[in-house]
Amino acid sequence: MKPRRNKAALAGLLLSAAAVAIGAPALWPAFGQDSPESLLPPGFNEPVQAPPQAPEPTQPGVRAPTDLLPPMALEPPTGEEETAEEETPEPFELPEEARRPIDFAGPFVGYGEQAFGTANGRYLSTLMRRLDAPIASRWASIALRRALLTRVPSPASVKPADWIAERAWLLLRMGEADGARMLVQGVDVDRFTPKMYAVATQTALATADVAAFCPLVNGAMAFSKERAWPLAQAMCAGLAGEQAISSSLINRAQGNAGKGIDLLLAEKVVGAGTNSRRAVNIEWASVDRLNAWRFGLASAVGLDIPEPLYATVGPQVQAWRARAPMLLASARLPSARKAAALGVLSSAALVDLYGAVGEETDEYGVESPAGRLRAAYVADDEESRLSAIRALWEEAKGREDRYAASVLTARAAARIRPSVDHAGDAGNLIAAMFSAGLDRQAIRWAPIIGQASGSEADAGWAVLAVGAPRPVVDLSYGRIDDFNDRAGDEGRQKAGMLAAALAGLGRLSPRDQQRLSEDLEMPLALRNNWTRALDRAVAARQTGTVLLLAALGMQSHDWRSVSPAAFYHIISALHRAGLNGEARMIAAEAMTRL
Repeated sequence: MKPRRNKAALAGLLLSAAAVAIGAPALWPAFGQDSPESLLPPGFNEPVQAPPQAPEPTQPGVRAPTDLLPPMALEPPTGEEETAEEETPEPFELPEEARRPIDFAGPFVGYGEQAFGTANGRYLSTLMRRLDAPIASRWASIALRRALLTRVPSPASVKPADWIAERAWLLLRMGEADGARMLVQGVDVDRFTPKMYAVATQTALATADVAAFCPLVNGAMAFSKERAWPLAQAMCAGLAGEQAISSSLINRAQGNAGKGIDLLLAEKVVGAGTNSRRAVNIEWASVDRLNAWRFGLASAVGLDIPEPLYATVGPQVQAWRARAPMLLASARLPSARKAAALGVLSSAALVDLYGAVGEETDEYGVESPAGRLRAAYVADDEESRLSAIRALWEEAKGREDRYAASVLTARAAARIRPSVDHAGDAGNLIAAMFSAGLDRQAIRWAPIIGQASGSEADAGWAVLAVGAPRPVVDLSYGRIDDFNDRAGDEGRQKAGMLAAALAGLGRLSPRDQQRLSEDLEMPLALRNNWTRALDRAVAARQTGTVLLLAALGMQSHDWRSVSPAAFYHIISALHRAGLNGEARMIAAEAMTRL
């Protein structure tokens, strides 16, 4: 293979290492036309100020922040960290023996209590706030979720409640509303800081759980004059059956603010309470954008939000919608496919939802999605099962949805026996299995891939080359060079990502690594603040910090925006930090989605 010198193409693949600007335009609507006010506690819409002492690692592959939610109050309203505890209201006191510790928090053992080691809390908090989620990789997101939910001690230089809030806030931006709720609910309300109140509010909305406002109302109203809290108080009174109090509060809000969509949604929630006589009709025609308040309240009462409004927010909201309990399964299905591609829903959870749609609609015919999925698993013969799997792949719309179809059919694909008769489907079957982490089942196809040649075998070979627990296919320079030649200019990035992953996993000899680096003009020796931060985290065995830094290198909704040079450092760092399984799954995903 002749060396390629298309430096312009390479420059297009390597994104600049500029730092991400923190903050995004507020999406909270105003009730008053003359003086807009937010619906969240003070400080929620204030410009974010990064801690001045925290390092700022250079990040590859960054993009502009998604206009999804107003920025969280990253600092207390006064800006003085030392006085925040004194200003945090304490509406009641729990007996000391009843208090839950928050200096060691997280629902799972996960990566162990040393996942973040001795890393400084302000440094970790800055990294979390600067991560523009969701990221390109489903598997990197899954691993980061596990790290954020790991039971770890609070690091130095950050309050325990604020450390939990930072983790929950990042989970929300990743689409992981349930994970955020697990963290928030682990903190007693009398320990809340202003930051914790802000994140808890967002979590209640993301999970469409209006009742979660109720423990927060008294404490929040002690320091906040925002109109959201009287509305929350009215909704909680309505849910408790106290209709007189609820109606009084709603009527007072109507007198002060008119009847905008946000107030009407609150009134709709009140009307859902017991013994309520309020009947509210919600019209979306005049609404030009969605926000957390509108999503949370509408979803809580089972209202369908017009699909065009979801285009005004980030993909995280689709993941929230996928698990909103009051919405019909059929209404959640398109969002669930997006959530599966993001890593929020597992393959089993997606299959279960299809089953729920079948039960809900009683449609199990061959032409229905639920019927095809059933056939993919339990059809009488293997050819019929494979035909149903193909139909589920072919009905996918777009690159992301095609990957969701792989996630959906992963376990059905694992039931297909390796055979030369199915060699033409081998690449897609292998990719589907790896989308759900079924690497042991996938490597059974290695002999079939080994017998094939040319482009027919390339897709499956590339996934097995980087994803198998051990080398099971030919990894010689000649085989890799043949793959690169057939990839051509259109597949140049995939070729670079393959070489980067193999090098990062230690599956290339130094000589082959050097040759491929020159052939592809891929500077694997690239060094900057970000790579040095990765190396320090690896040396300290801080798996959580490694995953956080790795995610910073994949800040894009599209794999095509991830640099092969950055990808090499990500895979290498994960591999050296003892996260080989995660490294392999991420590498296999890259080969599937590019």
